[in-house]
Amino acid sequence: MKAYYITDTGKVRTHNEDSVIIVNNLSGEYLMIVADGMGGHKAGEVASSIVVNGLAEKFKKIESVGEKQDAVNWIRKNVSELNDAIFKYTDEFSESKGMGTTLVLSIVTDDYILFGNVGDSSGFVMKKGTLYKVTKDHTLVNLLVETGELTKEEAENHPRKNVLMRALGANNPVDIDIFDVDMESNAILLCSDGLTNMLTKEQIERVLKSDISLEERIVKLIRKSNLRGGTDNVSIAYLEKESGEDK
Repeated sequence: MKAYYITDTGKVRTHNEDSVIIVNNLSGEYLMIVADGMGGHKAGEVASSIVVNGLAEKFKKIESVGEKQDAVNWIRKNVSELNDAIFKYTDEFSESKGMGTTLVLSIVTDDYILFGNVGDSSGFVMKKGTLYKVTKDHTLVNLLVETGELTKEEAENHPRKNVLMRALGANNPVDIDIFDVDMESNAILLCSDGLTNMLTKEQIERVLKSDISLEERIVKLIRKSNLRGGTDNVSIAYLEKESGEDK
């Protein structure tokens, strides 16, 4: 496995409210996380770092996350605890009221791949040269598309496109979607909406398939996003099987 992660402030925002990391536990299993904070007064970056650092520290200390159901339980338990931690922080620091964060994560072991998400950060897999989105955005416009009140085309430029229906720090208890991902996937991409709002899935796929190093491909995605306006912070976590790896 080869892995790389990066975050960039973009061209418009004055500070970065995203957090991103890839860590291993004691047996070499992977945890990938991207969180896109919100709330102003730098509270967004507090919320995203509480979740990302909290999950990473917990994961690094364990021998193994266990069987698939154990991993699902680990995700739900620890995301719930860190959601509580955000609410506790806002109780203590009133100026941070309203802060929250999205979350997309992946646990990768020899036997399974799981995704989890809350909000509108995205999880993709690359399979046989094609990029597939796995996660579902918890946004108002996505809800309206599902109920037939908006078309996908109308949703693209809707003025309330960024209104979230679910986020850590906004809902308690928080409901995280869990996805069981195909083990035949060649690569995993997690990103904040700073990337997907600037580049189409096809444009992202084209860069990821280009014949340059993994690190160069991810940096190129950031650069392209900024060239198209860079209206938001951009964070990417990417994990790729090396040739010859079947798991």
